[in-house]
Amino acid sequence: MPFDVLWLSQANIDTLGITMLEIMDEVEQGFAAQGRGEVEMPAKIGIHTRKDCFNHSMPCYVSGNLDMAGVKVVSGYPPNPKKGLPYITGIWCLLDPETGLVRAVMDAAWITAWRTGAASGVYARYFGSPDTRSIAILGLGVQGRMNLRAMIEVFPNISEVRMYDPIAGQSARYKADMQPLLPGATFVDCADPKICVDNADVIITCSPIVEKPERFVKAEWLKRDSLAISVDYDSAFDAETMSGAACFTTDNEGQYLWTKGHGVYFQNGYPDKTGLHSDLGEICAGKKAGVRSGRRSAVLMGIALDDVMTGHLIYQKALERKVGTWVQL
Repeated sequence: MPFDVLWLSQANIDTLGITMLEIMDEVEQGFAAQGRGEVEMPAKIGIHTRKDCFNHSMPCYVSGNLDMAGVKVVSGYPPNPKKGLPYITGIWCLLDPETGLVRAVMDAAWITAWRTGAASGVYARYFGSPDTRSIAILGLGVQGRMNLRAMIEVFPNISEVRMYDPIAGQSARYKADMQPLLPGATFVDCADPKICVDNADVIITCSPIVEKPERFVKAEWLKRDSLAISVDYDSAFDAETMSGAACFTTDNEGQYLWTKGHGVYFQNGYPDKTGLHSDLGEICAGKKAGVRSGRRSAVLMGIALDDVMTGHLIYQKALERKVGTWVQL
């Protein structure tokens, strides 16, 4: 028996005008459900067809009052930008928890971009200093942009954005795109990572995820009271940044430890279970409190829970505004 499915392209989603603040609020609700034990979410499984490339499958079910489910198939190919192709591509499927039917299929690159920045914003809500003024962004691609958008929602007094990217011209493009969102801030193009992180209140690394990382950002370069956020696994921050922090947090403890246990990522000094202060489920559910002083460090892997919360929001907005194309399966 055929049934109707809503198809939503990236262009369709763009027309909905969804804000970073809206997505942060949704993602925070999801983390709270995780902390209450209402989330079924296995760790990412994947295949790797080329060096440093991944194809992941990411299912998640959120029970309780939210009662929503979905699965993402997403690829990340660092060589793609040099070919004129996007680094991240994929699709996300909204599933009906009652019947298992697919209700919507939508572009996953949009979801991945925005929900990743939103998770950083939720973390900053609980661990960031209200006096934050200086943000250092290392890696000025999509995530460099989305993470700054999220920091703008959390820290109203940002006066300086420090930029580093090894690709020529990236800083100029980044400044042109992002300064309109922070017209009163100074954007500083930095020649190397050490200069970029110097005296910054928040440091966010957004480089490609690789199997053999250089870890080019050193803990000794960071000031004592700072927020260090990795959205690129262990590719940029050295182990001391995480293991020597006043507190180390991740988005999902089980997935972090599972990934570390498989022997590729988070090796050579990254914290084990005894070094974890919390995950964002515990924080957002109120089981543990955030820390506002010292070096607070986080690895935010990007989890299927964030996709479900963001994808469901997109679906609801699309229904309200009659956006998308109905197809029959």
